[in-house]
Amino acid sequence: MEEIKERKRELRDKIRKMLGELSDKERQAKTEKIEEQLFGFANFMESNVSLLYADSTSGLDPRVILKRCLDQRKIVVLPAFDKEKFRMELMKVDSLDADMKRKSRGFPEPDERRCKKVPVDRLDIAIIPGLAFDEKGSRIGSGEGYYDRFIPQLSATTRKVALAFEEQIVQQVPMQSHDKHVDIVITDERIIYKI
Repeated sequence: MEEIKERKRELRDKIRKMLGELSDKERQAKTEKIEEQLFGFANFMESNVSLLYADSTSGLDPRVILKRCLDQRKIVVLPAFDKEKFRMELMKVDSLDADMKRKSRGFPEPDERRCKKVPVDRLDIAIIPGLAFDEKGSRIGSGEGYYDRFIPQLSATTRKVALAFEEQIVQQVPMQSHDKHVDIVITDERIIYKI
């Protein structure tokens, strides 16, 4: 178990270093390609209630995708993190300017005073962040475990999709029994269906 934790730590460090070496121009170009893939993806376009994220620590800057979703009148749900209870609350966001505030994790989250809670069973699709993925849908997140605890709460019909740069796809992600998979990974070069 300690060996797997160490391999995960090394992989996180490697991916973070690689992400840090990307220029703003490269990051923007890759993000635009992922955005086009996502908005051409039938499961996403047909979904009514979509869980997304506002944290850019996984490489991709999701602000453009969030804005486009809101412009298209999609129902956007974002997580608000409760660090004391170590869980996420799902909140409907109507405006990135009015409904968001910077919180203890350092990135914008929904303002619980302005946003309505959304039950997990209302989600049609869940966009799950991560640092590294493989073609089997295995993922490594930030290491805090929020999404590994959250994913089992999703309905079996809710698609679990990750967005990642092609460089974040690795041969094999080291997994532990509590780690959870995604169904699909959309990169700047392809769409990977879990095998």
